Amino acid sequence: MFDRKIFKFLSGLAFALGSMFAQTAIAAGMPYDETADARLELQQALTASAGDHKPVLVIFGANWCKDCRSLDTSLKTEKNAGLIAQEFRVVKIDVGNFNRNLEIDRAYGDPIKKGIPAAVVLSPGNRVLYATRAGELADARRMSDDGVYGFFKAAVAKAQAGR
Repeated sequence: MFDRKIFKFLSGLAFALGSMFAQTAIAAGMPYDETADARLELQQALTASAGDHKPVLVIFGANWCKDCRSLDTSLKTEKNAGLIAQEFRVVKIDVGNFNRNLEIDRAYGDPIKKGIPAAVVLSPGNRVLYATRAGELADARRMSDDGVYGFFKAAVAKAQAGR
């Protein structure tokens, strides 16, 4: 009986600490919400996309990933932020240590197979218009802001061609 109480206490403590870490990571400017309901956020973006006809840009990554954080920083620069806001609805999906939200990754052809960050562009009807398949963004920390802009400008063109 005593051991069960200790186990429950420790389990509760571990959950609380995990939740606190996730909230701290977001507050510290980490790009991925580790506690988000990724399926719900994706569905909400697709629903909104049906109204304004903007494709949905899904970015898979994790807070521990330096390339993921670098890409997120680059996407916040004035030039890149303008392009992304004008052309896409964005959903960032945390994949943890390749153990979270993998059903979503698989649904879009496993874009994280060759590394993260990875990106998929979806039509309002949830059809893949473009997806990274060869780890194109997995070395994002070595891409310049102009390189990131060029990558997403090309993704816009591919998405428009696929509409």
